[in-house]
Amino acid sequence: MCTPNGMRLLAINVGRALPLFVAAAGTEAVVMSGIRKHPLSTLLHPLAVAVRPLGLAGDEQADLSVHGGLDKAVYAYPAEHFAWWNERRREAHLPDAARPLAYGAMGENLTLEGVLETDLWVGDHLRIGDVLLEVESPRRPCYKLNAVMGYRHAVQHMVQSGYSGIYLSVVTPGQLRAGEAVRIEPGPREVSIDSINARQRNGRQNPLF
Repeated sequence: MCTPNGMRLLAINVGRALPLFVAAAGTEAVVMSGIRKHPLSTLLHPLAVAVRPLGLAGDEQADLSVHGGLDKAVYAYPAEHFAWWNERRREAHLPDAARPLAYGAMGENLTLEGVLETDLWVGDHLRIGDVLLEVESPRRPCYKLNAVMGYRHAVQHMVQSGYSGIYLSVVTPGQLRAGEAVRIEPGPREVSIDSINARQRNGRQNPLF
């Protein structure tokens, strides 16, 4: 299904909070995380998924200090970046690098087509069907991204590339289906997602990596 403006919802992904093995700064630990998502609604099987003020039905966040809550209820990611990440994983010589990343692999709830970070400003609205979402902030990646991606430079790559995805709050709850068109409704346009990513890239260096 094509949309007139080329912007659409490709997949809706959810996940439960499960143990995740992480290694950082010479230590190893198991933490709870909801970063691993699986597609629940796709173009082939466009099931309806309820969107509530605190997120999608069936989805969980383990660490509510950095994920979830009203301002980070939904995380969206552009499908256009997946090819770039697949190449980074091949460069890291990961055993499963020949298998392309599936929707949900970045921990995103919504996999979007045609909606990039450079298109968005804080306060913009995304209208998808009867659901209205508000752009709040880019993702600030943590060590869990390294763990789920399988190599230790994933956080650095996200920061340097600006391929952060965006956190959204829920203005109007409702139901979403994969394949629905996405429409950007401009907000005050005072702070762009791109400018926030640039500040993060310039201001957070070695301590992250």
